[in-house]
Amino acid sequence: MRRRARRVPGAERMTKLKVCCIASVDEAKLALRHGAWALGLVAEMPSGPGVIDDATIAAIARAVPREVATFLLTSRTDGAAIVEHVVATGVNTVQLVDTVPTAAHVALRRELPLVRVVQVIHVRDASSVDEARAAAEHVDVLLLDSGNPALAVKELGGTGRVHDWSVSRAIVEAVDRPVFLAGGIRPENVAEAIRAVRPHGIDLCSGVRTDGRLDSAKLARLVAAMSDA
Repeated sequence: MRRRARRVPGAERMTKLKVCCIASVDEAKLALRHGAWALGLVAEMPSGPGVIDDATIAAIARAVPREVATFLLTSRTDGAAIVEHVVATGVNTVQLVDTVPTAAHVALRRELPLVRVVQVIHVRDASSVDEARAAAEHVDVLLLDSGNPALAVKELGGTGRVHDWSVSRAIVEAVDRPVFLAGGIRPENVAEAIRAVRPHGIDLCSGVRTDGRLDSAKLARLVAAMSDA
């Protein structure tokens, strides 16, 4: 029997905003002031921006209100190792940026039943729709990004590239889980992205940064554009 979808808080409101690559408590507070529903905290990765150490992730997770969704981006794929990572950082949501075996999903449900599980789908072609359908059976949320796990040095996020939004829209229509859209989102294209895909939320890192720092003016423009979508 298919597992019933877990309700994501605030689902009745406008498209959710997840700000990723949060590097400090101050950045977390800035993102929240601009209406972020979730914060992305990037742990060790084979490539890409925004990586911080686990102690900093834990400090940010402790510093923000409990109702804020704190996403640990982990590249670990072994169930026990993922559970250990989540416990060590104290987050309430884990974002699996690579493909993991079913046994890892089972371990997360057994050991951490209150932690939301998010599976990243790196959208490359129409086969990603089937990948998303299969993953949706085991997780609470899907997040569509533009990485390439097939490379010798895996790209598991943070590429700044836009993928084919028509495939993303097909995934939104094919699954009964909330779907976040990532990959090259910025203030200039966020309204178009929302209209094209109709995701539950959007997720971005570099699109609201200047010289690597979270930019309040860009965040304000992004939120204004989201409200026009």
